[in-house]
Amino acid sequence: MDIFLVESIVNGILLGGVLALLALGLNLVFGVIDVVWIAYAELVMVGMYAIYWLHAFYGWPLLLACGVAILLVAIIGVLVHLLIIEPILDQPPINQLLATGGLLFFLQSFATLLFGTDFRNIGLKLPVLEIGDMFVSFARLLAFAIALIGAAGLYVFLRRTFIGTAIRAIAQDREIMGLMGVDARKIYLATSGIGGGLAGLAACLLVLQYDVHPFIGLSFGPITFMICVLGGLGNMIGGFLASFIIAQIISVGGFYAPVEFAYVLAFAFFIVLILIRPQGILAK
Repeated sequence: MDIFLVESIVNGILLGGVLALLALGLNLVFGVIDVVWIAYAELVMVGMYAIYWLHAFYGWPLLLACGVAILLVAIIGVLVHLLIIEPILDQPPINQLLATGGLLFFLQSFATLLFGTDFRNIGLKLPVLEIGDMFVSFARLLAFAIALIGAAGLYVFLRRTFIGTAIRAIAQDREIMGLMGVDARKIYLATSGIGGGLAGLAACLLVLQYDVHPFIGLSFGPITFMICVLGGLGNMIGGFLASFIIAQIISVGGFYAPVEFAYVLAFAFFIVLILIRPQGILAK
């Protein structure tokens, strides 16, 4: 097998880890609250800007800047639920999509107004590892490892804690949970905070590899939504699997053809599979 093809496969696996983390956060929010945050990737953009200004501009240690960014985006996630989602929770789904879509354009425009359209970089240069004849980005390898740790942490939290159990239960039956003494509003707020925190963690991983600008969300928002639908909206295992499938199509497709065509191929695969299995790969 061509060593460059193997390198593409490895890079696809590493990319899949970060995409899986994004899909987990979006699927968690949808599975519990039954609302799709169209602006989810823009929360990642906010986290990336926070890290840039705290670390590159004000000189904070990178780990401290990342911790503050995760907390900031988690708080924004709670505010999104309180100010935007909660007032229209009982409205038709199209209203919820329009509301979060409006938030998307607001965050993009506000970031453009504040920071302009310049591409900014935190200035951290991580090495490129040479493994045999392959070259692997250490930033991607680090991001992959942290993404897997984050996903495993979320799994343990959902399985081993009371709030995690309540989140899984309310995702299965929202109406009966009130009879079990669970305050649905508190669970919704906790879920929004966790979803926002996962977006903040994704921002920490992406800022190591990409420049930050107001439209960085457009690079990950559509593909994250596509992954969630492909895996089955609300199905975190399905989204996790779909992340690696799409990442491999993009990475290996980019080996044989221009990267733009690889994205076209990924969306074409998505359309065909949805026509065959509209409910997603693992949806019940």
